[in-house]
Amino acid sequence: MESQRQHPLVNGAAAPRAAPAGPRFPWLKNYPAGIDWSEKFKGKSLPTLLQETAAQFPNRACTNFLGKELTFAKVQQLVDCVAAGLQRRGVKEGVNVGLLLPNTPTFVIFYFGILKAGGTVVNFNPLYTVDELAGQAKDAQPHLVVTLDLKALFPKVEAMLASGVVPNAVVCSFAELLPVVKSGLFRLFKSSDVVSWRSSPQAAKIIAYKDLIDNDGKPAPVAIDPDEDVAVLQYTGGTTGTPKGAMLTHSNLTINVEQLRRWAPGLVSGEEQIMGILPFFHVFGMTVVMNFAIAIGATMILMPRFELQQALKMIRSLKPTLMPGVPTLYNALLTSPSLQKGNLSSLKFCFSGGAPLPIEVKRSFEAASGCALVEGYGLSETSPVTNANPLVGVNKSGSIGIPIPATRLSIRSLEDPSKELPLGENGELCIAGPQIMKGYWKRPKETADAMVGEFFRTGDVGYMDAEGYTFIVDRMKDIIICSGFNVYPRRIEEAIYEFPAVQEVTVVGMPDSYRGEAPKAFVKLREGMQATQGDILKFLEHKLSKIEMPAEIEFRDELPKTLVGKLSKKELRAEMKQAANVRKS
Repeated sequence: MESQRQHPLVNGAAAPRAAPAGPRFPWLKNYPAGIDWSEKFKGKSLPTLLQETAAQFPNRACTNFLGKELTFAKVQQLVDCVAAGLQRRGVKEGVNVGLLLPNTPTFVIFYFGILKAGGTVVNFNPLYTVDELAGQAKDAQPHLVVTLDLKALFPKVEAMLASGVVPNAVVCSFAELLPVVKSGLFRLFKSSDVVSWRSSPQAAKIIAYKDLIDNDGKPAPVAIDPDEDVAVLQYTGGTTGTPKGAMLTHSNLTINVEQLRRWAPGLVSGEEQIMGILPFFHVFGMTVVMNFAIAIGATMILMPRFELQQALKMIRSLKPTLMPGVPTLYNALLTSPSLQKGNLSSLKFCFSGGAPLPIEVKRSFEAASGCALVEGYGLSETSPVTNANPLVGVNKSGSIGIPIPATRLSIRSLEDPSKELPLGENGELCIAGPQIMKGYWKRPKETADAMVGEFFRTGDVGYMDAEGYTFIVDRMKDIIICSGFNVYPRRIEEAIYEFPAVQEVTVVGMPDSYRGEAPKAFVKLREGMQATQGDILKFLEHKLSKIEMPAEIEFRDELPKTLVGKLSKKELRAEMKQAANVRKS
């Protein structure tokens, strides 16, 4: 199904095109008017984005956190103090600093402060277990980790300090992020959610935020080479679930922001408001919400965690104009009894990524909001956005759209990735462009294996039609995409194998109407032993994060195997697909 949508975000100027529309660039036949696919982008340092916007819109609210606003000028001032404080504590070029934070002004301030000090940001997922975080920390070796004084976060950092995988930490006050009244109420009624870190056995390794920023706010200037210097280590599990840090340079990230700006040229700098529901520790939220908002002077309406009723209340009262999200978000809003006509009317543009966007969700959301909901595509290694459906023109349901400016997509043979396939044939999606990572941190072999010439091998299988629209049909990577997050079956399987009664286990993604996919474990028990689903789930509580926990565990006498005796997922996936089709019919 194709749809033609007109939208005020895009102007009607003719698009200059330097490259001919031919077999290698079929997307140029219908490229959006006013957007130059062949544009050459020049990267800049990420701190420059904030500095330029703070100079242009100093009194504009940069963040709105549960009612408390910080202007761009104030955020810049705090960033300078953080940068100076970090430099005095050893942060400089080549030094990694971890962020274990939800969406708060603290994340924004430290992200840019680390970069201005010359360091590299390491994004840690707060939902991870201590073991997962420790494994990432051993690889990244951060000089220190920044977190909040919340019971949901600090004990994880405390455990890493105790084990020695993290040498130091900065702890910030959550209550001080809130408006005065809410802060007082939080201290009064939510004191059980806060830790007294000063009494921790690891207190000597901890720096208080107030002490860190107690300086003149004049960090030493740092000469950043945008094309070479790594701004962020964005961890991804790749094909196996073994964490690898994608090295994203300043140019990778700032150019991806500029590519997105071209895709929606009608946005007005200094006037937009963007919902910050996507977590900033995830590459999608980091680029498409935080860095994009900083670049265009948009106010970020921050949510530390997604709560449906709170999100609807904020949309209704604060009237955001942009709301990037995953399909689960849009589906949740649509199915809420609290959604009233007009609640979404302030939205100009919504961008969906992280997982396939169901056709019915797209249609229903556009009908309810009156704004375009376009599907895009990207990966941690690509900063992340590479493809998107146009805001104006042909939107093909089920497609990830066409390459954004300066980006090339090539469908390559699964047997020989150096061979490009004709249009319409299934192969591996390979991408080239200025947003492609520098490589994997300390993993030259994996970096070489991930590239074919200048093209990054995505591990996704699909085809490109005659108009340059790409459709994904399968994944070479053994991952489950759950609410936009990559979940790695191998990690779940290894945790289940630790249960004494389990002889064999394999985990696959099952269709889930809310999350897109959810992990399902198929288990064969040891002879003479017994266990229930409840027994195994209880065993896994402290080994897996909530998003990794199996939604179902099915016990079988035998599990399918390949001819060489390897456990096979193909038959199980086919079974679930057939069952889903039967239910639909």
